[in-house]
Amino acid sequence: MVENKETIQNRMLRSISETYDKSEGSFFYDALKPTAIELESIGKEIKVVEGKLMMKNLKGLELEQRVYERTGIKRKAATKASGYVTIIGNIGAKVKENDLVASDTVNFIIKENKTIDQGQVDILVACEEYGSIGNVPIGAIKSFPATLTGLKNVTNQKEFKNGYEAESDQELLQRYYERIQTPATSGNKYHYRNWAKEVTGVGDVKVISLPNDQPNTVKVIIIDKEKKPNADLARKVQQYIDPEAKGLGEGKAPIGAFCTVVSATPITLDIYFKVTEKDLAVTDVAIKEDVKKNISAYLKEIAFKENKVSYNKITSIILDSIGIIDFSELRINGQNKNISIVNEQVSVLGGVNIG
Repeated sequence: MVENKETIQNRMLRSISETYDKSEGSFFYDALKPTAIELESIGKEIKVVEGKLMMKNLKGLELEQRVYERTGIKRKAATKASGYVTIIGNIGAKVKENDLVASDTVNFIIKENKTIDQGQVDILVACEEYGSIGNVPIGAIKSFPATLTGLKNVTNQKEFKNGYEAESDQELLQRYYERIQTPATSGNKYHYRNWAKEVTGVGDVKVISLPNDQPNTVKVIIIDKEKKPNADLARKVQQYIDPEAKGLGEGKAPIGAFCTVVSATPITLDIYFKVTEKDLAVTDVAIKEDVKKNISAYLKEIAFKENKVSYNKITSIILDSIGIIDFSELRINGQNKNISIVNEQVSVLGGVNIG
């Protein structure tokens, strides 16, 4: 605790002989007051510096610098979502690099030059903006912000989901703690976990030693930052740790160690319940969206940490959602019991149906 200026001044006054006047307005009182103010300010600055001796109190660039100095870990940068769109147009029409296509919320930049020779062409695009804003569902990219000669329609036939926000302070600090608390040496299982989490987008990892009892083999199961399966991300991790799973030491894994990286298997949860009493001021749409948001948050929290989805927890979440006073007949995948989640699985929310 930092001493205040009054405490500091009174202590200094006590060291002066009682033969002198030390009352407020006296020479010694007025002479010592500025010093007390400065010492209080210095004490506060020292307290701030003292707090920074603890990693958990650091933020932003200070945290990045200290983590890097101690472990070599760097903050994972934000990425732009990218993928292929199909453009329909006149035969011979030119699709030019740096032209734009768009969803309702964001533009995507065309990254290559091509000519339409059979009425349509697949083109690589990347989001204009960094982060998850570029993660769009199938069919979301559907327009041209400006008219492009000979081009009629555009769509994305696959979901875009490789746009990631920069690693947060909390996520970076968690990786730091994992690194120092679980020593990674000589290709042990912690090493594989750390390597996988160095890849942008990886949210959590499981490592299985000697899958199928085969010597010199390792299996890595990953989920992304949203705690969902992601096959494209798994392929990136595969190339980073052990390209093509050949054990040649061309990635992070040592020579002779055959590592297979896979995405977690999704267990889709369909939720049904009947609202028996509700707040009439809240719409059914708002109720449904809040239930979905809250259940999704719960599934994200337990991903790769718990081996079941709790029926009672889902019950509690629904009761705590806006607009719901009471409900009945909760079913998770048609059942009124916990849903088991085995080693390579992760739960994801499917539909929410309210009767």
